[in-house]
Amino acid sequence: MNKAPVTIVIPARYESSRFPGKPLAQLAGKPLIQHVYEQAICVPKVDQVIVATDDSRIQQAVEKFGGVVQIITAPCRTGTDRVAEVGRSLSSEVIVNLQADEILLNPDILNDLIDPFLADTAPMGTLKRQIEHQDEFFQPSVVKVVTNQEGMALYFSRASIPHTRDQVVQGQPAPFASSHVGVYIFKRTTLLQFAELPTGKLEEAEKLEQLRALEHGIPIKVWETKQPSLRIDTPEDLAEANRSWERLMVEAR
Repeated sequence: MNKAPVTIVIPARYESSRFPGKPLAQLAGKPLIQHVYEQAICVPKVDQVIVATDDSRIQQAVEKFGGVVQIITAPCRTGTDRVAEVGRSLSSEVIVNLQADEILLNPDILNDLIDPFLADTAPMGTLKRQIEHQDEFFQPSVVKVVTNQEGMALYFSRASIPHTRDQVVQGQPAPFASSHVGVYIFKRTTLLQFAELPTGKLEEAEKLEQLRALEHGIPIKVWETKQPSLRIDTPEDLAEANRSWERLMVEAR
């Protein structure tokens, strides 16, 4: 079967207020960026994977493990804007933005996004996962998403949404609460359109780039996945991931 014209771009910057050098931090003996890249190249409908970075240290690390990397010199507001810089020179009609700190424990998670997107007419898509652990619902680092009955995103927030006023135990999330998984898929024309839009007020307030799309009328289709991934936001997250790595690998099989 011929591969679809899908490219995965992994935006990776060195500077981070909470975790400088995060893409190069070691998880189970490999830099985080290598874990993300190696899972991405296992997805059968993807014909190329590219790391987009503005830092020579990340470039050297990617080249060392045999990955494809592109240096971005233009200033970029967000990771998606960095992906768009790569997208301008691509022939692929579908582009995936896979964040460099979203560690895929099973590459099948990307099939849960790519397959339905290719069969749909949505210009942009992403994934959600049902929240199972109560503490995640109240953590600002865990982004929540609510959708309409057709699966279109209504809003993304660091706040605990949806708030259920009645008929639930106080202090617990709604049984249908979902977290947002940090991966986006675009039609190439939509990605380039997104990068030309001004930063939205909601985007600036929540520091969530996907809100730029919603504020400017770009619909986002949200599909559900049950596949696991590992979000690394802080050095503490990385330390816990290293302690739990063998168990996580067993559970992901």
